[in-house]
Amino acid sequence: MADGPVIENSGDAAGVLPRIYSHAPSSVSFKKLRKRLLRQTQEAIARYGMDKPRADGVPQNWLVCLSGGKDSYTLLAALMDLKWQGALKAELIACNLDQGQPGFPKHILPDYLNNLGVEHRIVTEDTYSIVTDKVPENKTYCSLCSRLRRGILYRVAREEKCDAIVLGHHRDDALETFMMNLFHGGRLASMPPKLVNDEGDLFVLRPLILCAEDDIEKFSTALKFPIIPCNLCGSQEGLQREAMKQMLNDWEQKRPGRREVMFRALQNVRSSHLADERIWDFENLVSKAGDAQ
Repeated sequence: MADGPVIENSGDAAGVLPRIYSHAPSSVSFKKLRKRLLRQTQEAIARYGMDKPRADGVPQNWLVCLSGGKDSYTLLAALMDLKWQGALKAELIACNLDQGQPGFPKHILPDYLNNLGVEHRIVTEDTYSIVTDKVPENKTYCSLCSRLRRGILYRVAREEKCDAIVLGHHRDDALETFMMNLFHGGRLASMPPKLVNDEGDLFVLRPLILCAEDDIEKFSTALKFPIIPCNLCGSQEGLQREAMKQMLNDWEQKRPGRREVMFRALQNVRSSHLADERIWDFENLVSKAGDAQ
């Protein structure tokens, strides 16, 4: 059963930012890293129209979903940084879903968010028992776990009158998903930077979609985020996503820059050069010679 709202009074971004960066190195390399991540996040928000006001001109409300991993901490830091700079209009509410995993350190995220002064809500919902009951031991939990989690986050977003749920998926997540769909799903699909849910009332946004995982790892380590490991999925061997990650790592090691080239391909689709008749009308194509007859 879900907790009731646990929302703390939020400070403005100017007050939050010094706490986020309290462990930040003073090195030139870190300053360049921070600047690069912010530039890429801002570019994604602008390119994919994420921060457009509502029809009445009021800024959107975003439910920023925190798992306790490096990606979601970086997401929150980047969005608060852009808020401080005046480059983001959306109002932010952080949200963590405690899924009832045994040994989950319940105090870490509330303590962290309270210390920052970020408006947030913690929701407890025992999806762990459902997933472990429904999924055989030799199968991966990810698909069912993700569906249950997403449904709960949609509900919370509606309760908080949010326009979007905001996730910390990055460039490498998108590439791994593409590879999984290619090799195991028989389709060309990945993670879009912006989509509308099936009900049509909420956006799903991924502002870190242009950011490299390696940069996020360095940023997270430098700021000493209190990482909470996921022991549910990570304890299972042979996950397809891990295999795709290793494949991409191998390619990148042999040919540096391969990931970036592949991600550019996801942004440069030529439907006429594929074979899906649902998106390209091959049957009714005519040549200039055909027109002349």
